[in-house]
Amino acid sequence: MYGRQPYLKGMDQVELRHLRYFVAVAEEGSVTVAAEKRLHTAQPSLSRQLRDLEQEVGAQLFLRGARGIELTPAGRAFLDHARLALGQAAEAVQAARRAARPAKAIFSVGFLTGQEVDWLPHVTRILRDELPSIEFKVTSLYSPDLGDALQSGEIDLGFLRIEPRPDVTYRIIAKEPLVAILSSDHRLAAQAEIDPQDLTDEIFVGFSDVPHVLRGVVDDYLERSGVHLTPSHRIDNFAMGISLVASTRGIALLPAYVEPLLPWSVVSRPLKGEPPTIDLAVGYRKDNPSPVLQTFLSSIDELAAAGPAGQRVKLA
Repeated sequence: MYGRQPYLKGMDQVELRHLRYFVAVAEEGSVTVAAEKRLHTAQPSLSRQLRDLEQEVGAQLFLRGARGIELTPAGRAFLDHARLALGQAAEAVQAARRAARPAKAIFSVGFLTGQEVDWLPHVTRILRDELPSIEFKVTSLYSPDLGDALQSGEIDLGFLRIEPRPDVTYRIIAKEPLVAILSSDHRLAAQAEIDPQDLTDEIFVGFSDVPHVLRGVVDDYLERSGVHLTPSHRIDNFAMGISLVASTRGIALLPAYVEPLLPWSVVSRPLKGEPPTIDLAVGYRKDNPSPVLQTFLSSIDELAAAGPAGQRVKLA
């Protein structure tokens, strides 16, 4: 049946369906199983197709025994190339389909980690008419990284602190009060408000240079209050702060937006008197030609008036 044809003679006549049949049988180890479960064809027809394939290839690809189908050395060599050819064919089809369809415009929004809970619903509401026709991407990063992403054009819109970057414009949409974060069994947790003077003898969780805007707000507040603290730990983000508060029974000053994210073991308390606030801004580049961005900016005053979800904070 196989003669002495050189291996792969006539390969130019092998069809993709033959390769699909071959791979299915090789992976199932049974002509019957492959025919019924994967290819949904009759077993005699599949067997005939396999014989045609072996004829075209010029080599025996299968050993047929009582326990089913096994690959010959030629079959094992053929399998890798068959899978590759099928994969390339599938990629070719997808490439053609993508080329036939107009690409969707991409609009990318970045959030200071944790802020997407409050502000993403507002963004999707403002852009509800545009969303079906665009590829909408959402990411969360530290504030300085969002500033860099805006500057480079990696994102179109950012919800972040005011990070000075060339060509990036900011609009303040909220002033967030800072609150004291402490363990639920801390002695000060019984108080309705925390006097900054009470922090003097406590373990204090401060900030690294990463959240430098927040660090500046806290440092200025403590200086105005006449409180001099040396942080026992310095953190990069609120998640690290919450974890350290829980484990060290220390106290941290964090923006109020973290309150819904606190575990049962950690509570928040307002600061006595006029609390410090930190600005949350929308950042963008004025030279960004995106019409989706222009649609968003046309509603930015409405966004600021609405405030974050739950109405915890409003722009003063």
